[in-house]
Amino acid sequence: MNTMKLDGPTFARMLAGGAGNLGANSDEIDELNVFPVPDGDTGSNMTSTVNKGMSRIKEAPSQDSLSDVSSLFSKGTVIGARGNSGVILSQIFKGIDEGLSGKSAATAEDLVKAYESGVKQSYSAVVNPTEGTILTVFREATEAAAKKINGSSSVEDFYKVHLQQAKETLSHTKEMLSVLAEADVIDSGGAGYVAIAEGMYNALVDPSYNPGTKEVPMAPGVANIDINAFTRDSVLEFGYCTELLIRLQSSKVDVDTFSTDVILNYLSSIGGESVVCFKDDDIVKIHVHTMNPGSVLNECRKYGEFLTVKIENMALQHEETLIKSSKKEPSKKKKKKHLTVVAMAQGPEIGEKFKELGADLIVPENPSTGDFLKAMNQVESDNYIVIPNDGNVIMAARQAAQIKENDGCKVYVVPTKSAMEGYGALSIMTPDVPDIQALAEDLEQEAKNVTSAFVALATRDAEIGGHQVHKGDYIAMYSKENIVSDRSDKVSALIDLLQSVEDIDDMEILTIFCGKDVTEEEAQSAREEIEKRWGDLQVDILSGGQDVYCFIVGLE
Repeated sequence: MNTMKLDGPTFARMLAGGAGNLGANSDEIDELNVFPVPDGDTGSNMTSTVNKGMSRIKEAPSQDSLSDVSSLFSKGTVIGARGNSGVILSQIFKGIDEGLSGKSAATAEDLVKAYESGVKQSYSAVVNPTEGTILTVFREATEAAAKKINGSSSVEDFYKVHLQQAKETLSHTKEMLSVLAEADVIDSGGAGYVAIAEGMYNALVDPSYNPGTKEVPMAPGVANIDINAFTRDSVLEFGYCTELLIRLQSSKVDVDTFSTDVILNYLSSIGGESVVCFKDDDIVKIHVHTMNPGSVLNECRKYGEFLTVKIENMALQHEETLIKSSKKEPSKKKKKKHLTVVAMAQGPEIGEKFKELGADLIVPENPSTGDFLKAMNQVESDNYIVIPNDGNVIMAARQAAQIKENDGCKVYVVPTKSAMEGYGALSIMTPDVPDIQALAEDLEQEAKNVTSAFVALATRDAEIGGHQVHKGDYIAMYSKENIVSDRSDKVSALIDLLQSVEDIDDMEILTIFCGKDVTEEEAQSAREEIEKRWGDLQVDILSGGQDVYCFIVGLE
């Protein structure tokens, strides 16, 4: 095979090969994570991201145009981006998509330009780009292809050179980052990208390529329903789950300034429930539970034309029990709020604490860009403050904010890196103030006043910062780069952690969220030991219900 142009169907097959190969190797990629705690592993996050892209392609009625396939995949990865690695990956494909815009097919030289656009877009999305990561692997692979590709090169030539250099750069990442050298591993994000690139190349040269037994999850279809759940004698009780993908039409609306408020207001007026509606460029995605899907279709055709339509009787859906338990009376149109606060919580009880302090909506641990959007779309508001509470989630929150602001609202992301920073920020929440930007700045400053630390169970042996960590022990740390103790007992690790705080005698308040694995006896033992050693501290030990961290600690 010596293909001179890449078309839509071939690119769709390649992306499926890349996604499949990434999924087949996700466990091994997770194992490359330097930190021995499963707090949002790279392989899992990247796989979740590309799977969302593939589900968009699966929904497409046609895959003839290269730009259409690229656009669908890109938009899916942006919405599905999970973790920093997933967000960077989504930006890589967003840049590639911009380079392929309007092309029904692409030459090798076209691909060079598109991939160079991917380099530019992904680097610009990261505040402080770090070399030795997925960014370096993708950039050097693209630069190598740019040097060797010319007018007589084939599509296979481009992807072969790109893959070869990606592998070569990946092998050297441990030399670029000291933390990788210390752990003697290659970069996990870079490894994830190589898995994608290898799967794409293999699918290009071999149409029958099968990367393994793991399949990429696609959108739900008829295989997920039980048609016997709704018989000839049934009464429509739960309505229809209606999902639309609309491309706005210039002949109907001003695409650039179009706000989804008009759709949200309409869906509210007809009693729509579980409404999700967001705009990404000229595409609008809608999800609503309604008794009258036909009226929704008629309304939405005023603004554009359908790319996909899915309407399902909710009595047939596999989550029928959940639907019944959450069924509410038709909602009435509500006045737009001045401010809505969205916070990520690592555990259900932490989420309740955040709500008590003023958070309106809670998203679960390790949320995607789409999860943040779904939360914000639940409440119509002029302003949103998003509190991500995890350094690995901030990029997804910011990406969601950029998309949401297309609706004409303002979204402020307070870059909290831990639940305790979020707890401290929310403690000064004053939602009625007129200047939301100033409020967000105050919340950020308050978060910086909190000293956060953690105790967690080590899932494997590792050496980090010169500290030997043993699988099955409890490690106490301020961050992934600053481990202070490794003990067989979680309470002892907690005490070691507090003893390491140089200015603890100047601190006034100690707050601890206890995880699922902490017993009442252990919590009480911790309290007694802390009060004996640091009697002047105000100590609050709370049940957090989180999975990964035994103790989440905050000092002020």
